[in-house]
Amino acid sequence: MRILYVMDPMCAWCYGFQPELEKFLADHSSLKVDWVMGGLAPDSKQPMNKELQQAIAGYWYDIEKKTQVTFNHDYWQLNTPYRSTYQACRAVIAAESIAENSAQKMVKAIQSAYYLEAKNPSLEEVLVSCASSIGLNEKQFIDSFSSKQTEQQLQQHLNITRQFQVNGFPALFYVNESNEAYPLTFGYCTAEVLVERFNQIN
Repeated sequence: MRILYVMDPMCAWCYGFQPELEKFLADHSSLKVDWVMGGLAPDSKQPMNKELQQAIAGYWYDIEKKTQVTFNHDYWQLNTPYRSTYQACRAVIAAESIAENSAQKMVKAIQSAYYLEAKNPSLEEVLVSCASSIGLNEKQFIDSFSSKQTEQQLQQHLNITRQFQVNGFPALFYVNESNEAYPLTFGYCTAEVLVERFNQIN
């Protein structure tokens, strides 16, 4: 029995969902979590246009109102934002390949750097710093991060995302012993709702 969590470390709603997910998992510690990188936006060196910046900045205020998380809104003044999240997804995959059960730690490190410290996780140096902050060897991380194997794994994650027909994040599935998957949420919800849906399945 396991949980399949399809997300992106640079998805603001996933950041808002993180405390609710942790509450749910604290009461279901026997469930193994497979972190699947859904890939919100492919690699791009093109700075994000002003309209999109304003739209996403607005979402952050909406998410603060609905969830327990806060954002450092200075991000938009301090950085050149890129609509590019695949690098952050690769970073999570690389971290997990170096040390088992590092995916969640790396996601949280990226979310903290991005949303609280106003750093840009589209940049490799920020991701290397995140890896270092969770105790990973920098050289080992850089080697894994830029490897063909990590890119192949990212493509596998994207394929899983398509197979499960996930069009937005976060998306959470319960997978039983017969390998049957049941959706627990498509989008943000509270831990209480997750528990209710999980109990209905079991």
